[in-house]
Amino acid sequence: MTVNSENLSGLLEKAIRKEDLPVGFAQTIERYYAPLADHLAEVHRGHSNGPLIVGINGGQGSGKSTLAQFLRLLIEKAHSLKTAVISLDDLYLTRAERTALAEARHPLLATRGVPGTHDVGLGMWLLDQLASKGDEGVRMPRFDKAQDDRAPETDWAAVTGPMDIVLLEGWCVGADPQDEAALDAPVNTLEQDEDPNGAWRRYVNAQLAGPYAALFAKLDHLIMLKVPNFECIEAFRSLQEAKLRDKAVDGAGLMDDAAIRRFIMHYERLTRHMLTEMPSRADVVLELDHKQTIESAIYR
Repeated sequence: MTVNSENLSGLLEKAIRKEDLPVGFAQTIERYYAPLADHLAEVHRGHSNGPLIVGINGGQGSGKSTLAQFLRLLIEKAHSLKTAVISLDDLYLTRAERTALAEARHPLLATRGVPGTHDVGLGMWLLDQLASKGDEGVRMPRFDKAQDDRAPETDWAAVTGPMDIVLLEGWCVGADPQDEAALDAPVNTLEQDEDPNGAWRRYVNAQLAGPYAALFAKLDHLIMLKVPNFECIEAFRSLQEAKLRDKAVDGAGLMDDAAIRRFIMHYERLTRHMLTEMPSRADVVLELDHKQTIESAIYR
């Protein structure tokens, strides 16, 4: 599909301005997003059992949320397919729940991010609800990163199903657990100093092999935004935090550079694992350069 409709072009330009994206981002939409939307619409045509559930995986700051929002716009406006977006981030346990989990299992679980810090049951419920008509609509949870806590339900938007396509985006969406032997050696100073016996990383891995595997088994299609390497993640995450800081000056959950470096160490093990094992099995791989720009797309 060529994005040439005056109405659609106007909506895309408005979305680009709203997200404060560079003017040249329209080329990314034309070269990569629009063809991907066409691809998903075609996959949907061959799918008959409920909504097509599409996973979007990618390291922090790789553009998962941006991709998901533009795909929804393109799929709905160009293909007339009702589409919803679920962010794995919006399924985080509340701060109180993570505090309780940290006290019961391991202190590192107080920090959001890794498998074990999400409400997987809520995610499963949402997927089921989005497949039904829902006369009163489905309330979509929202997590406030600036406050490091789930937003009150009064702030949750409602959508009305049934959906044709559901996009589930998140940094570890579709991830497979590691082999037990790979958990023995720490990958960074956080694991070395704060998880010397490997209890935290083994808990995370067990969650990935259990509840998360059940959630990810619902995926019909998997897209990976592949960053060049883990070392890019800190720079990408710093830019992401700067945008959050501009929007919420006194947010309790905002981080300085030192806090960001420590924060991304929680993600390092699984991110490196996914960069190694996921590209060969993802249905679509969008390869990014060091400037967060997509440079190629591989379809399988």
